[in-house]
Amino acid sequence: MCLAGQVPAAPVTTADAVAMVAAGLGWLAKTDVASLTTIEQADCLRGLERAASMHTAARSRVLSAFSAQAGFEDDGQGSARTWLKWQTRITGGAAYGALGWMHRLAGHRAVGDALGAGEISESWARQICDWTDRLPEDVRGDADAFLLTAAAGGAELRDLGKMAEEIQRQCAQPDTDGDDGFAGRSLRLDTTFEGAGKLDGNLTPQCAAALQAVLDALGKRRGPEDERTKGQRLHDALEDACRRLIGSGCLPERAGQPTQIVLHMDLDRLRGLPGAPEAEAAWAGQATAGPGDDCDAQIVPVATGRVDPGVLDRLAAALLHGTPPWPAQDSPAGPGQNGPAVPAAFGPASTDQPGLDSQPADQPRPGGQPATPDQSRRTAAARRARAERAARRMIVKAAADLLSGPGGLASYLRTRLAPGTAASVSLPLDVGAATETIPVHLRRAVAVRDRGCRFPGCDQPVAACQPHHIIPRAQGGPTCLTNLMLLCTFHHLVAVHRWGWGIVLHPDGTVTATSPDGDKTLHSHGPPPAAAA
Repeated sequence: MCLAGQVPAAPVTTADAVAMVAAGLGWLAKTDVASLTTIEQADCLRGLERAASMHTAARSRVLSAFSAQAGFEDDGQGSARTWLKWQTRITGGAAYGALGWMHRLAGHRAVGDALGAGEISESWARQICDWTDRLPEDVRGDADAFLLTAAAGGAELRDLGKMAEEIQRQCAQPDTDGDDGFAGRSLRLDTTFEGAGKLDGNLTPQCAAALQAVLDALGKRRGPEDERTKGQRLHDALEDACRRLIGSGCLPERAGQPTQIVLHMDLDRLRGLPGAPEAEAAWAGQATAGPGDDCDAQIVPVATGRVDPGVLDRLAAALLHGTPPWPAQDSPAGPGQNGPAVPAAFGPASTDQPGLDSQPADQPRPGGQPATPDQSRRTAAARRARAERAARRMIVKAAADLLSGPGGLASYLRTRLAPGTAASVSLPLDVGAATETIPVHLRRAVAVRDRGCRFPGCDQPVAACQPHHIIPRAQGGPTCLTNLMLLCTFHHLVAVHRWGWGIVLHPDGTVTATSPDGDKTLHSHGPPPAAAA
């Protein structure tokens, strides 16, 4: 154990070094840091940032050697990326990030050394590499060293950026091919849990300027009720821009057609729906559509199920041997009962039962020699295995015929919401027809009437709005002019469907919006007259 301020002994092996790192971080993760002084906490944070820089440099060096020696092949992997995902249990994006640092530091040795010494943070190191990557290769190393020296002397990141711009102006060769960083452009959208996405990319100056203009225009606050953070507003602005583009009819093979949502529901959930209104609300809540997405989208219900091996084994045993097809505690007759009697067709299997192997166990072998007891047992076991496989196939086929198709159980339950039984998601059992979207003529009528977002205080134009069912379709709300109004993306998907603002359209055309807690009520004037549009 080291005393306060005493430098610990240096590790002897890599295992010692990793163990010391883990021990130190583990101690910090468990200690009562609230009892430390703010000076101690500040020193700890600075030290952890230095440690993060050293970690990046060390990992890059080890990963570089591991990749060069194809160490991933020892575990049957084809690349370092797949090995990292498997053995270190990180996501694909994190694996790409680790490999990115490996390649980056291979071309920026001075930056790697500074990271390894904890002299610069990881984020600053990345920025310096991005700046000097634009320079000719023969001056890149000197530029790295110059910027690192300036950073060590106290220069801020803004100052380093100006220095890098001046170095580029002085050292960069004339752009003969007009590339302007075009070859380095990239964009990657990774989908994660439940369809959520992570966006990462390198944009050209033109693309960055265009995107910034879109985010600036659509990412502003929409009123006093808009409590979104800046990051949330920019996310919603990107979604709003995409929705507007889809609705404009400019996308190939879309022509402004609305989204189609496929609602997946397993048969277990379908069986549990007690009645039509409650079932419809429960279905909408358990499906993959987000709040508000079903206001103007085609809904395609899909009922699914899977084969339960335990149930299949019990049914096969009942078919072959006459045993009860379910445990006593699960019997429809109640706990402690054996349930209904096994039908005659499910009686004990005999060796002369049609459809099964009726060959006697002691049938003489070819050549007239009787079978030995061991051979008879093996023959009987093989016969039972074949019979069990045949029984399973017969049961699965019968169950599929019973559950699927227009007259099957899944369709009956979905359309009539009657009770039933099921399993979990896998095999589609019934697919319903797509629901109707808001007709074009009705959509136009709503747009002519409302002239823009009807939420009190919002002035977003028609092009930025979506039709909203005042009484949700899931609650039986009709698709008619009096039950529709235009709301912009924020007020529709966030304020109403996420935060729970209530909204009412009055006969005189005015709108009242009520906050979720009922403490705030906003009133609007009626829609502008058509002549003023």
